[in-house]
Amino acid sequence: MHKSGFINIIGNPNVGKSTLMNCLVGEKLSIITSKAQTTRHRIIGIVNGDEFQLIFSDTPGIVKPSYELQNSMMDFVKSALDDADIILYMLEIGEKSIKDLSVHNKILNAKVPTLILLNKIDLSNQEDLEQEVNKWSAQYPNSEIFPISALNNFNIENLINRIIELIPESPPYFPKDQLTDKPERFFVNEKLREKILMYYDKEIPYSVEIVTEEFKEEENIIKIRSQILVERESQKGIIIGHKGSALKKIGTKARLDLEKFFDKKVFIDLHVKVSKNWRSNTKLLKKFGYKS
Repeated sequence: MHKSGFINIIGNPNVGKSTLMNCLVGEKLSIITSKAQTTRHRIIGIVNGDEFQLIFSDTPGIVKPSYELQNSMMDFVKSALDDADIILYMLEIGEKSIKDLSVHNKILNAKVPTLILLNKIDLSNQEDLEQEVNKWSAQYPNSEIFPISALNNFNIENLINRIIELIPESPPYFPKDQLTDKPERFFVNEKLREKILMYYDKEIPYSVEIVTEEFKEEENIIKIRSQILVERESQKGIIIGHKGSALKKIGTKARLDLEKFFDKKVFIDLHVKVSKNWRSNTKLLKKFGYKS
């Protein structure tokens, strides 16, 4: 008997979804930073066992959209709710409610198993944790409540075992040696975007998109050429920095991480280009993979 299923992770920004995703998969597929809205796409990570295949999906954090890119990000969340075999809704200890009414109703009336994950329990105490479990059990009586700490890997093994129990019988959806559904260029883009999120403040990280134009794998090295798109000329200057120092820092930090990820030497050629208001341009959003 073989079991396979799609397990979709949703929740508000900054609750630790990406940390959980990487913890479950055992690989760093999703961006982890302290900034909100770091996940823009729906990222799939695949865990294979002899008799199971778990397909985890990390979605953008739930926000009220203020421009077209965020509308597209919320479309990824809606699709994750619709095609899941299991829903993982992730909360922080202390959150009062699920603020998005459509998500609340979906979880309340879910036709598939739903696990509410109370994350960051390492920042709580036993008495408060018991109150939290009781509160969420009362609000969502058809859901199972799982206290976890994704950062400290607490209760993750029990969570995975429960997921394996719940997924349906099915042959694998993906080849057993496949880790994700995303191509190599996607992870180059995400690694560069992660460094920009880490080293720049205010609006800069949210105005940036990465396009990898060339990914050429040779015997001893991977040669990459990527463009960093910004919305305004002033942002281009900030990204490049004095005599190119900021851009060089991004490239160096990303290269070191990518060499670990691909287990090979990497060369990155970076350029910065202005693409005005790309976040509201439907045609460009489709080109960048945010719309079908």
